[in-house]
Amino acid sequence: MAKRSRTQPLRILVAGGGVAGQALAFWLTRGGHQVTVVERFPALRATGTQVDLRGQGIEAVKRMGLLDAVRSKLVDEAGVAFIDANGKAKATIMANTSGKGRQTLTSEYEIMRGDLVRILNDATKKDTDYVFGKSVDNFEQDEHEVTAYFSDGSSGEFDLLVGADGQGSRIRRSILAEGSDPYWRVGIHMAYWFVPRIASDGNIRDTYMVPGGRQIMRRSHNPTETQAYFVMREESEEASAIHDAPIERQQAFWADRFRDAGWQVDRFIDGMDTSPFFYSQEIVQVRTDTWSQGRVVLAGDAAHCASPYSGMGVSGGLVGAHVLAGEINRHADDLPTALANYDRVLRPFVNEIQDQVNPRLLRLVMPTTQLAIDAFQAATALAGFLHVPDIAARFAKEDRGGSWQLPDNPAPLDAAGQPAGTEIP
Repeated sequence: MAKRSRTQPLRILVAGGGVAGQALAFWLTRGGHQVTVVERFPALRATGTQVDLRGQGIEAVKRMGLLDAVRSKLVDEAGVAFIDANGKAKATIMANTSGKGRQTLTSEYEIMRGDLVRILNDATKKDTDYVFGKSVDNFEQDEHEVTAYFSDGSSGEFDLLVGADGQGSRIRRSILAEGSDPYWRVGIHMAYWFVPRIASDGNIRDTYMVPGGRQIMRRSHNPTETQAYFVMREESEEASAIHDAPIERQQAFWADRFRDAGWQVDRFIDGMDTSPFFYSQEIVQVRTDTWSQGRVVLAGDAAHCASPYSGMGVSGGLVGAHVLAGEINRHADDLPTALANYDRVLRPFVNEIQDQVNPRLLRLVMPTTQLAIDAFQAATALAGFLHVPDIAARFAKEDRGGSWQLPDNPAPLDAAGQPAGTEIP
């Protein structure tokens, strides 16, 4: 791979305008590079449900100077309640807002994905070339550059292509060996959408367990909307295939699986038709031995999806972008070294957050019988009465990312979050 001049900025194409892609644009433009972000959706995809920041993810946002902006958009979620069919809380675990230790089931930093995406876009759109309604269909590369072929028939030459195109990444499929399967499955599926908020929807997340390894979750993020989640344990081919089916078939599938669940299930099923979106997914992790090939590299969920049950999906994307951008900025004239360092530095953190997901523990919190549900709620209630979750969180030495430390900033910033007068390395 030929080296470029130390004073010449790189032309970098980022496929995917989500959290990881925009975080990369933030740091790469501040390193002096020319960054183009292509997003297949026709506009900024500022949708989705509630996400959280934990551990190193909070620090990554702080380093970007965006923590106050995030705080201004936080969702008021005080804790998690495990409820019965009448909506009565049998056990409640509150968020740890002490600023010390470990986050509980609810983070101190809960935010809607759309709000986080807009915050990142506001911080990057001045210096980044955003192109919507277009995707990378294919690419070719040699030692000098990578040529990207786009969905509209056009093409472009770049020094580096970053696949930040999510869990189902097309870029990843192109660089992995044929027939390789990057997915580590846990046998759990999830669907989520919005329904109108009603008076009884409070700021405590409701979790309702249903026999058969099923859960319904309700969490409310603004005065008019509530998020509904259906979650289930199932390892059938039908369950794995439904996520690629038309939305109407997905909705019929989930309604059929939960119609007998009780509580407010009819309200949630009826709300599918009027929701601004409906999303159905299999809970998986992305595990690969390599994150790059030549002038192509993966980032965020495309490289190392940790799954929603890790609690570190968004934080992992922000941290990964921080590390990748830092290595590129420091070794702009030596991309092989930059990409090798990215893997070496980030891999221990990724292993840590992915190992937080234990299928046996997941099965424990998704019981198949009412007797097991009752036992779980009784044990959780006792732990809450004794303040065990609160004490354990406050006095924990590490959050879910372990003791791994975020490296130095990818680029020096001034008080306004702009490059501090430095040239590209």
